[in-house]
Amino acid sequence: MLFMSSWAADDNRTLLHFSKSTLETFRQHVQASDSDCEAGGLLLGSVHGTHMLIEQATAPTAWDRRFRYLFERMPFGHEAIAMSRWGASQGTVRYLGEWHTHPEDYPHPSGLDRSEWNRLSEKRRDRRAMLAVIVGRKALYIELVPSSGCGSVFIPVE
Repeated sequence: MLFMSSWAADDNRTLLHFSKSTLETFRQHVQASDSDCEAGGLLLGSVHGTHMLIEQATAPTAWDRRFRYLFERMPFGHEAIAMSRWGASQGTVRYLGEWHTHPEDYPHPSGLDRSEWNRLSEKRRDRRAMLAVIVGRKALYIELVPSSGCGSVFIPVE
């Protein structure tokens, strides 16, 4: 599968770019077989006006709860990485959002995904919308989620 690195919001106001290492983390956790459990983590990167560079996706930890149709990220591990990157970058690399996998070719958010994204978006200290990525077997679903309602959906840019 080929995941594109550059994406644009449906209104073309926001662009985002995934680093090679971020896309590789996604590839390593695709639910290719019927026994693979969901995976997920944080999206860390930098903000440039309305645009974002996603530099890292944290990988699942031993503390996370992983099932075929559910991923529950525990704070241990992920938050330590985020705080370390924040400090080392003098505050330029920050939490941008969350990613997880779905066992479907072309993923779409569930009701649980939507309620969780809205909850996480409301908790953001910087009041920015949260970037949400679902990694499917053949494609990514990407949305910038405000604290209430649906946000901008992204499409790949050639």
